[in-house]
Amino acid sequence: MAMAAAEGELDLGVPSCLHLVSAFLAMEPAHVLISLARDCGGGSITDRVQRFIWDHCISKADGNFHVPYLKSVLKKIIVEVESHGFEVLDELYERIAFYMTSVKADDSAEENSRIFKCISFLFPDDCYELPSCPKARKLVVTLQCSLNMLEGDTGCSVWPSSLLLSEFILSCPEIFSNKSCFEVMLSDGDLSSLENMKLNLGLNQLSTRVDTLERSDDPNLVTCVHLPWESATGCELQDFMPDIMQVLFSLVIFLGADVIYDPLCLPHLVKVLAFLLSRGKSLSHLCNRSCNGILSRSVQINGATSSSGSDNLYKAMDDGLNVEYASKKGPLAFIASVIRNVDTFDRFLALADEANLRVEDVTEKFVLFNLLPYLQSYPRSSVRLFTLTHLSN
Repeated sequence: MAMAAAEGELDLGVPSCLHLVSAFLAMEPAHVLISLARDCGGGSITDRVQRFIWDHCISKADGNFHVPYLKSVLKKIIVEVESHGFEVLDELYERIAFYMTSVKADDSAEENSRIFKCISFLFPDDCYELPSCPKARKLVVTLQCSLNMLEGDTGCSVWPSSLLLSEFILSCPEIFSNKSCFEVMLSDGDLSSLENMKLNLGLNQLSTRVDTLERSDDPNLVTCVHLPWESATGCELQDFMPDIMQVLFSLVIFLGADVIYDPLCLPHLVKVLAFLLSRGKSLSHLCNRSCNGILSRSVQINGATSSSGSDNLYKAMDDGLNVEYASKKGPLAFIASVIRNVDTFDRFLALADEANLRVEDVTEKFVLFNLLPYLQSYPRSSVRLFTLTHLSN
């Protein structure tokens, strides 16, 4: 009997089961978990599915897991199972009873609390040669997020545009390989967003430093700096420019996710982007005219060494659209955004045009892997991807 029970256990390696666990760790809404659980059971939440949920989800939820979420999930599962005439697993009854009797509800604390989500990027079978694909074909990112999406915590939530930008980077690693990336972010100005970002980087084993622009040879170092767009001066922005060698070899990319939704911030955003993109081009021209000694240096790209003055600099990469963007001359910006208000977006385009910035919608140009197939709350199709370049580039 024991052997039969073991043989009847669901396999975590099966896509439907992996999706269920990934959705649980990402704290997808309870109705999404119910739908995925049905998929695991062939249409219903059977005894085997309940056992799987207990073994791989509920029983492994540590003290950092959000208890109100666990209660909601358990209630939905129990109601679903009972409504179909199945017997509910004893462990599920016992755990919901524990939460109901031992954990006191605190609405104010819940409203202002931070939670931990694990976003699992699941790579398809044919991606094993992709540089960004781990051996297990799963990249798990732990994030501390806020339940309060209003004043004070705008920058501490997971937004759809950031997910698509992540999928883009992981799907097209050759564009970002050996590059310095500078991400501009828009929040309500609360410094807690900066601290939360630093914490999340640490949770994912990335070394960080805050409010310092000193050079470092650590390739995994991420610098978090408070830069108010509206008061940023040319001297301050100049400090953010990478080493002149990186600009020369087009090894700098600027990123943004959901940064064009506030019309009041648009002039400041465009000013910052225009300075960075145009100044990078100026430095590149300067090097081409007067830094001939530097041009002979070699750079390492995906393990292949090429002369920095050669037209074959990117032969180490695969042919195609990704190589085209990886080898573009001058700095480049990628911005992912949901167009919530057409007038606001048109205002952004007008300001960009005045600043000699070219904005191109490249959403349909790139074929991205669906790395978040279980994330049903993620409106992937609503996010657009844009490139920005200075017209002199």
